[in-house]
Amino acid sequence: MSNQHPSGRIRPARSEQNRVAPARIQPARRVAYEVITAVRRDDAYANLLLPVKLERARLGAQDAALATELTYGTLRQQGYYDAVIELAAKRPTSEIDEAILDVLRLGVHQLLSMRVAAHAAVDESVSLAREVGSRSATGFVNGVLRTITRSEPDEWRARVMAAPRTDDERLSLEFSHPVWIVRAFRQALAAEGREEELEALLEADNFAPKVSLVALPGIAKVSEIRGERASKYSPVAGVSDGGDPALLPAVHEGRARVQDEGSQLAALALSRARPIEPGERWLDLCAGPGGKAVLLAAEAALGGVTLVANEITPARAQLVRNALKVLPEPPQVLVQDGRELGEQLAGQFDRILLDAPCTGLGALRRRPEARWRKQPKDVPDLSALQTQLLEAGLTALKPGGILAYVTCSPHLAETRAVVGSVLKNRTDVRRLDAVEVLSGVTKTPLPLGDGDDGHVQLWPHRHGTDAMFIALLQRDE
Repeated sequence: MSNQHPSGRIRPARSEQNRVAPARIQPARRVAYEVITAVRRDDAYANLLLPVKLERARLGAQDAALATELTYGTLRQQGYYDAVIELAAKRPTSEIDEAILDVLRLGVHQLLSMRVAAHAAVDESVSLAREVGSRSATGFVNGVLRTITRSEPDEWRARVMAAPRTDDERLSLEFSHPVWIVRAFRQALAAEGREEELEALLEADNFAPKVSLVALPGIAKVSEIRGERASKYSPVAGVSDGGDPALLPAVHEGRARVQDEGSQLAALALSRARPIEPGERWLDLCAGPGGKAVLLAAEAALGGVTLVANEITPARAQLVRNALKVLPEPPQVLVQDGRELGEQLAGQFDRILLDAPCTGLGALRRRPEARWRKQPKDVPDLSALQTQLLEAGLTALKPGGILAYVTCSPHLAETRAVVGSVLKNRTDVRRLDAVEVLSGVTKTPLPLGDGDDGHVQLWPHRHGTDAMFIALLQRDE
């Protein structure tokens, strides 16, 4: 029986008799393939799964680096590689079995973007296809990849770039971002008068970010985590020189953590918005997985402040507890829907961090799969949730209290629109100047766009951070 679907789709054989004995696959490529498949099939997060796979495979430094480049490079450039595959295979990727498509994407990344010998990339890909597909699928992979080897990378790029009809479609293919994200980024930059930076932003998303570390105030010193390069903005940050950060004693002991500078600034904008008065009560309303919560908790401990953390998901709440264990007196962790806490804890907190659930479009450098996982239809529901959480957080504030509204997304519907809609409906809340607040926190001034209305929008291409949005709101006395 043929394994060729009438539509032309290649599918794995149903009978074990059609399979051949597994070939030996280079461990780094096997790890990369397993992660890419888990991302596609199980909605796994590459940044969480890859370290686990690397540890289990016990790869040396060189192989671990190869597996990391294979994984992240393939995920980042997936859109562009799919366009190349469709040209070489002469069929849409929707007609190719998903497991075989994963093999092809991995192979194309090696052929077009890495200094890997063509024969090695093709042979390893064929061996992978032999394990996960049928004999006909193996031949299909061999044929497609050998077709790709017959032209230089620049030739394939020229063929792909001949197809777009609009500028957004061109940018989508060239920088491997879905068109809707290109448009969202264009609008967000245009709101700052910086639309001309769009290509620089898209390009920045396709490079691995530097590894930033945070020294938790009171229990670690920046000198313990500072590498050859100093951090640019956060006063509690260090920049890794490379290698495994966990080898640093402070990181191994939990006194320092890997954390983007943008995330650090989001927490510090709240904790350092004004002098801390002993006895204050703080709330981290959506605390999972705990990175900002532990920084806030360290700041709170120094100031004689009580912090309460909340997270709706039990598994993520446990991650928060794990992060907070490093403190002598770990804060309480609630497991509740943040939208319900406003009335339950009305008027109880002096400062609240709302790191709202969002599309995550600001962290595409470190979570490249998010660009393919999220859809435009996700935005309205998230905006509604963000608005409800912000309303609840403001209700939980004491008169005179401050709330930091933070998203790891620059999408206008998740940032300016949410804050604007809430301020329009509440006469007891006013916006503080987050730009002015952070100017007293950062080591060097933050270059910001026009029309910011007092909020701060960070960008990968401009600040070297995730695209964090930070707004500070104060409830009237």
